[in-house]
This record gives sequence, C-alpha cells and structure tokens, in this order.
Amino acid sequence: MANNNYVCTINAEQAAELRVILENSGWEFSALPYARFKAAKDHTTIAAYESGKLVVQGRGTEEFVLYTLEPEILHTFTYGYEDVVDPAKPETVIEITPHGGIDESGKGDFFGPLVIAGVCVDENTGKELQKLGVCDSKLIHSSAKITKLAEAIRSIAAGHYSSVVLMPETYNRLYERIGNLNRLLAWGHARIIENLLESTPDCPRMLSDKFGSEHLIRNALMERGRKIILDQETKAERDIAVAAASILARDGFLRGMKKLEELCKCELPRGAGPQVKIIGSQLILTHGREILRSCAKLHFKTANEI
Repeated sequence: MANNNYVCTINAEQAAELRVILENSGWEFSALPYARFKAAKDHTTIAAYESGKLVVQGRGTEEFVLYTLEPEILHTFTYGYEDVVDPAKPETVIEITPHGGIDESGKGDFFGPLVIAGVCVDENTGKELQKLGVCDSKLIHSSAKITKLAEAIRSIAAGHYSSVVLMPETYNRLYERIGNLNRLLAWGHARIIENLLESTPDCPRMLSDKFGSEHLIRNALMERGRKIILDQETKAERDIAVAAASILARDGFLRGMKKLEELCKCELPRGAGPQVKIIGSQLILTHGREILRSCAKLHFKTANEI
C-alpha cells in the first residue's frame, strides 16, 4: 500500500530550491500560517514550515519523494524502509571494521540471470552506506529505489566492488558442467572474492550468506583467496557490506531481466510459480523450445513441467 504521508526536515536553502522546482513544475501556491509556502498539484499537497518541517500528503506522495524530493533536495535514498534505518539517529551507526560482503540475486527465479556481487567496506565507507539507508535488498520493493541505491553504492565504494552476471545461456552451460547449484554459487562467490582482493588486497575478512558447506567456496578459491578469513552466516544481509552487495546483485538482476524481456518481447514473471509456467508455455509456442535456454534456468523442475 502506498504511503500518503511523509514528514522530514529541510533548511531555508533547501526550501528555496524546492519552491523553484515546484514553480517550474506547475504547482499552485497558497498561504499557510507559520509556513514558508504551501503548494498543491494532482491531489498532493506540500507544506514547508518556517520551523523546517516539511509535510507531503496525498496520493502522489510516494512518487514525489522518490523522484523529486530525495534525489534533488535531500540527497538521500531511504524512503520506503525507514523502519530499517533512521537517518535522523546517528547513534544507530555502529562500529565497522574493514571487511567484504558477498550476496547473490536470481537463484530462485526461473527466468533471468544469476548475479553475484561483493563490496569491501572500511569504517568510513561503511558508515556512509549506513547513513544512506543501505539494507537487505529483499526489504526494498521499488526497482527505482534499487537502481538509485546501486548508483550511490558504486560511488561510495568506488574501486572496491565487483559483480558477476551469469545470463541464462552462460548459467546453463556452467550448471551442466558443475552439476550442482551450491557448487555453482561457490564458484561465483570465489570469483568475487578474488576480484575484490585484486582491488583491496588488504581486506582481512569476507562474509557471505550461508548456502552450503564453507569448504565449497574454499575449494573454489585460488591461492590468494585461500589466505583470507571466510565467514558464512544465516541472515548475513544484516551486515552492511553484505547488504550493499545484495543491492548491487539485485540491480544486476533487474538489468539482466530488462534485456531478456526485450528478447522475449514480454514481461517475465519472477519466481517459479504458476504464472511462470504460463509465460514459459507461451514463449515455446511463439519462439520454439530453445528460447528457454536463452532466458531461463533449465535445471529447475519448472522447465520439465512447461
């Protein structure tokens, strides 16, 4: 359900910048006691009070905050998961030691790529990511939000992140050779660790979500990677580096899905449920059986069912 009410604090300079944006966009202004201005458009109202309080109300609240207020005035990307991080409370930022985090996206989706990403953080970049509102990508339901956060993460962690995108044709070829999803994931995680150690050779530790025995990743690592401390935890996305990696991986997945939807000329559903089978059957009727090799993970039992 959309949130039709949003409150934040802005200073006088930000209020002036916002007024110019609203004037140029055709908002109608009116007087309001104790307010710098009040503006309305398309069943949405904005009140900027002299105290600094800004209130946005109405059915266009979410769109305005996501696409105007945050990127152009606040320069934050936290709308939609304020319950995860409160940017107004700096005491919620905890001590961060240098380490890397790894996560993946797409392993449970019949259509689309498997994307594995990693990010190395230190005390400074980790705190910047926390203040930005970085959290587990599964808590973020807006594709636009994922895209914006991914851009910000790549800027903050410049030179200290990496990703591997396995589009379905490559994924299927590797799976046929490896024969096991956990071993394939371990191979991908190992490649990310090696890539991160190229750019951040002094990174002392790597953390990933637990998906199998630790020895699977260790066996896939080369000499450099085998010297690092490697931890696997359940719910590792609570860690800031893993959370950042999860957003980069999700962003890569969404980009890959867009390419595949252009190829298939239709919207591809997520997961592996009934709608996936319907679309898969339609694709075979339209393009032939081989289309699945180009857009889907063939080891899923969904492929045989289709």
